[in-house]
Amino acid sequence: MALVHCRVPSRPPALLHSPLSRLHRQRWALLPRAPPSTAGLPSIGRQHGRHDNGSTNGDGCRGLLWPAPSRQCWSPAASWTSWTSWISTATRPIWGTDVRPPAWFPWGFPSGAAQMAGPPQKKLDPDSIPSTTQVIADDQAKRGGQVYTTNLRGQVPPLVTTDFVVQDQGNASPRFMRCTTNSFPCTSDLAKQCQVPLAAIIRPFATIPKNEAPLYVVNHGEAGPLRCNRCKAYMCPYMQFIDGGRRYQCGFCSCVNEVPAFYFQHLDHMGRRVDQHERPELSLGSYEYTATLDYCRNNKAPNPPAYIFMIDVSYANIKSGLVKLLCEELKTLLDGLPREEGAESSAVRVGFVTYNKILHFYNVKSSLAQPQMMVVSDVAEMFVPLLDGFLVNFQESRSVINKLLDQIPDMFAETNESETVFAPVIQAGMEALKAAECSGKLFIFHSSLPTAEAPGKLKNRDDKKLVNTDKEKTLFQPQKRVYEQLAKDCVSNSCSVDLFLFPSQYVDVATVGHVPLHTGGSVYKYCNFQVETDRELFLNELKRDVEKPIGFDGIMRVRTSTGFRATDFFGAVYMNNTTDVEMAAVDCHKAVTVEFKHDDTLSEDAGALIQCALLYTTVGGQRRLRIHNLSLNCSSQLPELYRTCETDALINFFAKSAYRAMLNQPLKTVREILVNQTAHMLACYRKNCASASAVSQLILPDAMKVFPVYVNSLMKNAALVGSVELSTDERAFHRLLVMGMGVEETQALFYPRLIPLHSMDLAGEGVPAPVRCSEERLSEGGVFLLENGRELFLWLGQACPPELIQNIFNVPSLAHVEGQKSLLKLDNPHSKRLWSIINLITNQRLHFMKLQVVKQKDRAELPFRQLLVEDKGVHGGASYMDFLCYVYREVRQLLT
Repeated sequence: MALVHCRVPSRPPALLHSPLSRLHRQRWALLPRAPPSTAGLPSIGRQHGRHDNGSTNGDGCRGLLWPAPSRQCWSPAASWTSWTSWISTATRPIWGTDVRPPAWFPWGFPSGAAQMAGPPQKKLDPDSIPSTTQVIADDQAKRGGQVYTTNLRGQVPPLVTTDFVVQDQGNASPRFMRCTTNSFPCTSDLAKQCQVPLAAIIRPFATIPKNEAPLYVVNHGEAGPLRCNRCKAYMCPYMQFIDGGRRYQCGFCSCVNEVPAFYFQHLDHMGRRVDQHERPELSLGSYEYTATLDYCRNNKAPNPPAYIFMIDVSYANIKSGLVKLLCEELKTLLDGLPREEGAESSAVRVGFVTYNKILHFYNVKSSLAQPQMMVVSDVAEMFVPLLDGFLVNFQESRSVINKLLDQIPDMFAETNESETVFAPVIQAGMEALKAAECSGKLFIFHSSLPTAEAPGKLKNRDDKKLVNTDKEKTLFQPQKRVYEQLAKDCVSNSCSVDLFLFPSQYVDVATVGHVPLHTGGSVYKYCNFQVETDRELFLNELKRDVEKPIGFDGIMRVRTSTGFRATDFFGAVYMNNTTDVEMAAVDCHKAVTVEFKHDDTLSEDAGALIQCALLYTTVGGQRRLRIHNLSLNCSSQLPELYRTCETDALINFFAKSAYRAMLNQPLKTVREILVNQTAHMLACYRKNCASASAVSQLILPDAMKVFPVYVNSLMKNAALVGSVELSTDERAFHRLLVMGMGVEETQALFYPRLIPLHSMDLAGEGVPAPVRCSEERLSEGGVFLLENGRELFLWLGQACPPELIQNIFNVPSLAHVEGQKSLLKLDNPHSKRLWSIINLITNQRLHFMKLQVVKQKDRAELPFRQLLVEDKGVHGGASYMDFLCYVYREVRQLLT
């Protein structure tokens, strides 16, 4: 079908013809002016029904009519004059006198401020637009504290923000897998019509709460896991046993397979195996298999993994006190190395390297009286100078390691060396793991741009003139091909990289973070590191990073039933072909977003089946397969698709899609496409699913009624906002963070929690109810907590009562509060309740958050205000109200 561009008078012509790569042209295609014809599809009722927030439309599909004509928002008349006069009165209180959208917006509104003028009307009440906090509260009230059983196909799970207990009865827990919609359209034409992406966000190592059953491990001995002969899907609850139990039909490809003699069991009168509920692989959605040698490299059992700590001992890290702090912490931190469940001690071995322009390897063999240093100065041809004594068991070599950690700060105390290498450091760690024939992780503590003469030497390319140009995308691409090759080699050798950065200036995060991104690693950044202020954050993040559950040398394959297939993968992974997701390491935080496309028509009776199989090595050196299964409904009815959508999963998909597209597309084009696809999804719902109503009404699907606020927040995120006020490193860092996030993390990131504390119940338990994330909710006499899973702010209003300040900070007034000081734990009800809330929040989140105290109208308040996502962005970006008005106009354009 030919693509017809929407006629938007103020859109620059260049935007209409922006070059798109072939791959992204398919996903990010500019949208047609109106949805395709629905001829031939089942008719949808147009019976009029009551409309309010979350009402049921005449066709039985819940939707949101916003705003309702009775609420004096805008006239239901479809004339452009009534719309412009409405938007003028609605937005002036927010925008001031200039009603044009911000300059970064994909394009302007079709008329200027003069044309927007109209007769005075009532201001639009912000409370009348969909509220994310209300949606979260409603789901918690409805489904919180309940047991969610996974025995039904295609059921919509509780929101990620809701507290619930999962009981696995045949489908994977939503902690492991969530889909953008739980009813897939039966045909590709229907999928193209609605433009809702079909995707699953898979977090294979998600943490299982203590009140839920752990994964069972199935061991078939030398026979190994049972799988289909044709499609290789593993035995699961979707296999149908026939012929008295002697054969089974694969639920994925319909192939009939013989049942091995050791696995035979009789069937009951319902055709089910009598031992169905005794076998995890026949009754549960998630479980593990013990793998045989056939699943191991070179048919050999793997060795336990190793952790190598590689410390930059250049002048900057010595002067800041980082090296001394780190060495002191490692003495106790290594007691927390991850261990196999039930094991007395960890099997993970450790090694140590220090570096600046050259590398120093250390022999810490337990039989030595003192550690020995070996220096490699030829960084162009990196090699490991010793094998025996480099990777050791921490418990056996504890005394030698402690001596080394005591000596390192003194050895380099007088150094003046400021230049560093970086690529040879990764190369050295990888070669050490390769020589030891084991997988592992490198913990690199680095401070500056690697400018020393060596492979991977980088130059400062931070050019603000490129921002908001077609060349801006180059700022986020790796600077040298050596890092791309290094990432590939690390994955091949099961070497993951975690990078801790301590920059005082530009360090090219986009390049140095490339290897961690593609090896299943993480990047942490501490700008202008100071021991006094950053110690707690750094040590807590390091501790969590070392101790978190993890697997190594992973290969993940996503199989589907007939009619659709996995076509694209997003995450902290490496793809050497189109089907195998390679992971040097996979931890409990990392998620992979998988997109699906139709191959054929799907059956409503059979549904859609997804199986994720992850082959990996445990921290104890065992080879295992972790299996997650999920069954979804299929429907030829668009209302059913919209009813089962998950906004949180959708925004995860859109964020990762946009962050990958920004490497090849101008940011202006990426933002334009985000708006286009949002408008198209809502226009399709409005045209095909909603009851008949005036064109001037914006009708949102109930399951997606807060989707626009998330999309707007995404476009205001540091990576996409396109502001010269933000450092290139900070923007690249945000991009790296999001690429590995699961649904829970992206939900918190794109809609932070704003929690009022001045009115909290001192005798209460739990976290107080949050309010909408907007400046309008702040009060000069108030105290608020704001958190997004990565940052935690305590905001103090100018007129905050002195007695409250005294109880929290132990100072007489707000003027005496210094933002950089630590919050004291005091013996009074206010302080105890505040710390109880802070501890609850930090325990809920995957990452430790440093508490930052900010006062109203201080300079330090800017980062806090940037997280008020319903407001106009500090660095650019529209308010929620403005964006919703703009989306309405785009929807209307598509429907005209």
